[in-house]
Amino acid sequence: MATTTQAPPIGLTPRALVEVKNIIQEKSVPADYGLRIGVQGGGCSGMSYLLGFDKAKEQDEVYDLDGVQLIMDKKHAMYVLGMEVDFQDGLNARGFTFNNPQAKSTCGCGSSFSA
Repeated sequence: MATTTQAPPIGLTPRALVEVKNIIQEKSVPADYGLRIGVQGGGCSGMSYLLGFDKAKEQDEVYDLDGVQLIMDKKHAMYVLGMEVDFQDGLNARGFTFNNPQAKSTCGCGSSFSA
């Protein structure tokens, strides 16, 4: 079973947290789902970010972030430790952004990185 701990290795800005809560409500996300954050191979810099709703699995860590369950595969923590997720809603861009101190380089779109 997934482990629940209190201090998440990443943060969500207040804007990102409000947007996640809005999506949960608007899309009627089931109560046993949380926000999965992680990484996967691919993207123009080698790795890209995962962000979506999912159920916790055995290899996951689960964090409570102001009432939102944050789910992360234990193996992904080293790639995102200290990362901050923000939400931009401007004329030029709308969506989640990732500020990752573990990234050695990022691509122009900001959705992939190399570690």
